[in-house]
Amino acid sequence: MDFGSIIGILIALIGIIGGQLIEGGYIGSMLQTAAFLIVFCGTAGAVMVQSPVRVFVRGIRMARWVVMPPKFEPRQVINDVVRWSASARKAGLLALDQQAGMATDGFVRKGLQLLVDGAEAETLRDVMEVEIMTFEEYYRQAARIWEAAGGYAPTIGILGAVLGLIHVMENLSDPARLGSGIAVAFVATIYGVGLANLVFLPVANKLKVLIAGQVLLHEILLEGLISIANGEHTRMIEIRLLGYVADQRFDANGP
Repeated sequence: MDFGSIIGILIALIGIIGGQLIEGGYIGSMLQTAAFLIVFCGTAGAVMVQSPVRVFVRGIRMARWVVMPPKFEPRQVINDVVRWSASARKAGLLALDQQAGMATDGFVRKGLQLLVDGAEAETLRDVMEVEIMTFEEYYRQAARIWEAAGGYAPTIGILGAVLGLIHVMENLSDPARLGSGIAVAFVATIYGVGLANLVFLPVANKLKVLIAGQVLLHEILLEGLISIANGEHTRMIEIRLLGYVADQRFDANGP
């Protein structure tokens, strides 16, 4: 569970709602069904037009990563590589065949199987780098739907504002209906700008960070497998891979 994202959402809501109350307004004035439908459905429709349905659905499902991100444990990956290296030095690369069969991750399984099959280090790198690029693009395509939504939402909000003003102009002779039209006009703009900057763009950027983390895990693993293929000493492999882990080294020496 990513409590930072939850706290961030709460702070944003408290700031907006609190500011509204301090100014003497009330929460009900910000709740306009018509404005929400215009902005939300209009934005969703625009994103669906630019993206294949499977990519759109995948992006929606990925939103849960914001509060429940995938595991990011580089030290565990390094420990696994060190264990495989020790096993390979002791009993040969064929000893990794059992590890390949037990692997649940397709990337790990493929890399270990290439080692067992006697692939050269360069061949291993070429094959697995294609896997990494495909993995990254697969998830980045899905994350881009949130970035696109962040671009469309403010414009759709302006469209909602214009529609609200048209409604006002059509009912100038009926003062009782002017208020609702003006409310839709302004609230639609709030929804468009608010959803873009408080939801869509933050979600897109958070997903990019999480995807980059998963790519880094793959790169650590690939570097470790190549080192094993080159017959490097287990201790040297561990030292090399620990260079990818920046948290303790940099946090202790800087802000």
